[in-house]
Amino acid sequence: MPSGLLWAQLRTVTDIHNQKQPVRFSVRSEVVDGVLVVTADGEIDHDVMDDFGRALLSQDAPAPPRIVVDLSGVTFLDSSGINVFIAAYRRVSQAQGWLRIAGARDPMLYLMQIVGIDALIDCHPSVGQALKA
Repeated sequence: MPSGLLWAQLRTVTDIHNQKQPVRFSVRSEVVDGVLVVTADGEIDHDVMDDFGRALLSQDAPAPPRIVVDLSGVTFLDSSGINVFIAAYRRVSQAQGWLRIAGARDPMLYLMQIVGIDALIDCHPSVGQALKA
């Protein structure tokens, strides 16, 4: 193999490796009609549970705290995320607020049903429906 071709192949591999990888998790929030809407994207697991929890229990939440969590962009949810939901539910309930989940995909809805989260936290197909409920 000529050295020029080998160098080009190595450079291509390096370029692919150095390309920006997709963000594994992101979370953003905004207040809509007095309700804190938290939008998560990616995977919710042990590595991001602190960031996710801070977003849900943000000081930006109106009093009493009313929160809708948009999970339409979430591709994975494990027990760490479930624990964040339980902690957030307890906190907003103590402050006479509420927490609703919107846009969760079927596997996540199934997980929430298995562990009973859907009995505590209302789940809605969309943010709009969660805001109107």
